[in-house]
Amino acid sequence: MTNPVTITAEAQEFLTKILTEHTIKDVAVRIFIENAGQVRAETCLAFSAPGEELDDDLFEQYKTFKVYIDKKSVPYLEDAIVDYATHNTNAQLTIKAPQARTPQVGEDATLVDRVNYILYNDINPGVAQHGGECNLVEITEDNIVVLSFGGGCQGCAGVDATLKHGVESQLMAAIPELKGVRDVTDHSIKENAYY
Repeated sequence: MTNPVTITAEAQEFLTKILTEHTIKDVAVRIFIENAGQVRAETCLAFSAPGEELDDDLFEQYKTFKVYIDKKSVPYLEDAIVDYATHNTNAQLTIKAPQARTPQVGEDATLVDRVNYILYNDINPGVAQHGGECNLVEITEDNIVVLSFGGGCQGCAGVDATLKHGVESQLMAAIPELKGVRDVTDHSIKENAYY
């Protein structure tokens, strides 16, 4: 498995400087994505003390430091770039991971990835027309999909119809092993509701 992340020369220089100043010897860089394949995905770069890496992490030795990449994050980090740029008087380390929010669905995709794929590609474009979004919270042991609605869907009078006739019917038609869909959104908050 090859490293999907490019770390520019400028970013390598910056990271080398930071790591050599670190109080713990042999600190490495760890790259991972929280909530990979979801709208709320967040690409993270953290420092990792010796022994904090995971056995299945992807390892890359750079000239002056080590990088560990979370194995589950690898498909979502395809074409990712870590860069360090100076603009006027500001300098910033950035991570751009264009695939971070795109669900990865192949033959061996998990149930979570398949649900997120349908939410991302089929359901959210429709609810976005009303300023809303639908996010996966969890899938229970008995295959009930637990969702939260945000934006124009939170507090909307039509959310029950959207849930039953839109979201649930699409998810269960596409993924037969699902047993139902449940909404955990607090719909008493109506500031952004679409009516």
